[in-house]
Amino acid sequence: MHQKHRVAVTGMGVISPVGNTIDTAWQNLLAGRSGIARIRAYDPSPYQTQFAGEVRDFSPEAYGLTSKDTRHMDLFIQYGVAAAQQAFQDSGLVVTEENAARIGVLIGSGIGGLSTIDTTRDVIHNQGTRRVSPYFIPSVLINMVAGHVAIRHGLKGPNLAVSTACTTGTHAIGLAARLIASGDADVMLAGGAEYGSSAMSVIGFNAARALSTRNDAPELASRPFDRERDGFVIGDGSAIMVLESEASARKRGARIYAYLSGFGMSGDAYHVTQPSAEGPAQAMRTALADAQLTPEDIGYINAHATSTNVGDINETAAIKQVFKEHAHRLAVSATKSMTGHLLGAAGAIEAVFTVLSLCHQTIPPTINLENPDPLCDLDYVPNVARQQPLTACLSNSFGFGGTNGSLIFTRADS
Repeated sequence: MHQKHRVAVTGMGVISPVGNTIDTAWQNLLAGRSGIARIRAYDPSPYQTQFAGEVRDFSPEAYGLTSKDTRHMDLFIQYGVAAAQQAFQDSGLVVTEENAARIGVLIGSGIGGLSTIDTTRDVIHNQGTRRVSPYFIPSVLINMVAGHVAIRHGLKGPNLAVSTACTTGTHAIGLAARLIASGDADVMLAGGAEYGSSAMSVIGFNAARALSTRNDAPELASRPFDRERDGFVIGDGSAIMVLESEASARKRGARIYAYLSGFGMSGDAYHVTQPSAEGPAQAMRTALADAQLTPEDIGYINAHATSTNVGDINETAAIKQVFKEHAHRLAVSATKSMTGHLLGAAGAIEAVFTVLSLCHQTIPPTINLENPDPLCDLDYVPNVARQQPLTACLSNSFGFGGTNGSLIFTRADS
């Protein structure tokens, strides 16, 4: 990253369908365990899609959230607060009067408090407008994850949110790194949070014919690059990174997981929901240029790979455009095959998994890849995790509106 200050990853936290800690989520990924099952939060039987990657066994109390707190927070906020607390503790940061203004937050969401909007509509219909909570608006605003995190930890630096559909988490991390690189902050908590499996969300995506309807075998429904894929699977959760200038991290003796070395953005300028290959390719090229790396330096790509027909083919074509002959030598995998698609949190959780791949020199698999699509002909690490030397890895995210983002992470000792 062309920068005044090199950006390190010094903390990570995750709430997800495959686990509510970094270690649990990572071990489940390596074992190829799907976190996708029939929806439990409500009766999904009236809907075309009846399953999702829900968060299981989440305890708000474990993060100091009281029942009063949770009544005033949509689930996406709760997940974001919890993942941020994990990341903060993992980093070993200590906030003081002297450094508080140099530590900021940039956490986004794709759809925000859609579930609270849905339930509040029911309150109005059944009980009248006077029964609407005075906390309704703060419960649904996308920037309230960042607000709550800053208040809880006393962080007085930049306090921001982004919302760029399914690219949100990637953009949040990349833009937070830019704030550090330019000297506007020394530390940023960055990522995404989403509760996307609410009834209204499922109904909406079903109307767009975007979701898998494999209700008889939910764990097999998310199958990127496979000929039998029939749509994406919604997932819930949050992932947060602590990004820090290398100077700050070295000064306090922090563990450095990896460096965020490159960030690229682009727009398709093509279609609201249908992708083009050129936009994603441009994001990857820009990230490579930012990192001052060649295509041959990249050993692994954590693909956006949503398990949609057009999207998976499009991303494969974009990778070939950028990496040429090397596209067939590098590894590409889709962790969405296990987590589902966390919408605005997808880029953040996949960035975390990409960093863990570097740390452990291990690539998580693409599960459910039994019959590869002939138009998807790269090395997708099918079904079994792989140990492989890695020095630089890339993570992709693409979203509705033609918004694209790519992050490049490099090993801490590189």
